[in-house]
Amino acid sequence: MIPNIATVIPAAGVGKRMQADRPKQYLDLCGATVLEQTVRRLQQVSVLQQFYIAVSPDDPYFPALSFLQQGCFQRVQGGTERANSVLNALQQINAEQYPWVLVHDAARPVVRLADVQMLIEHCLAQNVGGILATPVRDTMKRGTSQIEQTVERSGLWHAYTPQLFPTAMLRDVLERALAAGVAVTDEASAMEWAGHPVLLVPGHADNIKITQAEDLALARFYLERN
Repeated sequence: MIPNIATVIPAAGVGKRMQADRPKQYLDLCGATVLEQTVRRLQQVSVLQQFYIAVSPDDPYFPALSFLQQGCFQRVQGGTERANSVLNALQQINAEQYPWVLVHDAARPVVRLADVQMLIEHCLAQNVGGILATPVRDTMKRGTSQIEQTVERSGLWHAYTPQLFPTAMLRDVLERALAAGVAVTDEASAMEWAGHPVLLVPGHADNIKITQAEDLALARFYLERN
């Protein structure tokens, strides 16, 4: 029997790199906002029934979103960084009612449903948290304006979301990591810092994160194709 899984979507970012008139999660994507498309995609996964969305306190766009007419969404105050937003959401979740939590970027609206389901199946079967990821295929270089080093790509992965972890464990780890001043780039990085194993579940590279204008065009292509 699959346990109840809560879903956290951090959506308090301002998306400076997009250079648009509003945060990227509220840009139009095939007739809806990016955030609405992301939510629609996740709602197709039947085990995801309760959503916690972290947004800025003064966000003027969120109240107008169509999905808020449903009763399975709870607004949570966003924090200064992604990790703070996720932690704020976790503190609102009853870990006994929802023993697992899935965290997904607001700006990843084209994640494949089969990949999400595969992540859930792998993590629950092994009782270990995990993330969607793809192996690095290109030659990797380290440097700024000039190459300093070629990095061996063997064993390197692109980390994506969703990321799935036990709710109480992730909440505890994030609290401790932030208190210790750890730079938490994603949920997996906090779990690694705490010494917990994290599964790498192979997904697809078309699970893009919208950060620049060309990403929005590519996401539109994927949505129209599917």
